[in-house]
Amino acid sequence: MAGRKGKSSGGIRILTAVAAAAPILVFVAMAGGQFGLWSKTFAFDVLTLTVGRYLALAGVAAAALAVVLALQDARARGLYAVAAVLIAGSTLGVFLVQQARFADDAPTDVASDLAEPPGYSRQMEARRAEDKSIAPGRPGACAAAVMVPTQVAPETAAAALKAAGFRVIGTAAFRAEGVHEGTWFGFGHDAVIRIRPRQTDVRVTAREGVTQGDEACRLAGAIVSALKSAS
Repeated sequence: MAGRKGKSSGGIRILTAVAAAAPILVFVAMAGGQFGLWSKTFAFDVLTLTVGRYLALAGVAAAALAVVLALQDARARGLYAVAAVLIAGSTLGVFLVQQARFADDAPTDVASDLAEPPGYSRQMEARRAEDKSIAPGRPGACAAAVMVPTQVAPETAAAALKAAGFRVIGTAAFRAEGVHEGTWFGFGHDAVIRIRPRQTDVRVTAREGVTQGDEACRLAGAIVSALKSAS
């Protein structure tokens, strides 16, 4: 009886570890991408969205088996089962939310003026070429990227970029530019604010050709909100 009980306890520990495998893999994928062990695209597309998704499903199955084992001895195995269910459930939930977000075919290049979109400076274009970023194409529409009907000062534009999480790399009489690096996988976005009489426009462009849902639009909206708050 003792040997069987020991094996069951060991089994539920293994099942709990399987339930935690997906979030551990995502953490390792992010760390490896940030430190250059593999590309950010491989970390995101392959390790996280592909392998991690299958591990998340396996974690749910493992959590279900852990619950079955815990019913035989709730006092000794109950905490393991609860941990497995919480980890597996929250992990799968995050994957489903992100999957729905990435299913939205939002543009990776957005601007508030589609007829005459703001252009990037030579300095920014050189940075993008050096980093082998995707070439900016024709920007798409974004509900959050709207023109601000006022002429802001370059300092105000720079402050808006900082408020939206961008690092300012340059300002001029009628523009300000910045770069943004994602918290989790480090994917980059560039932004330019173009200043004209009674009109300030915004453009945000992704550096990597990776589906990130509405991230470019969200960042553009953050800049616009900061500009409106300052004007």
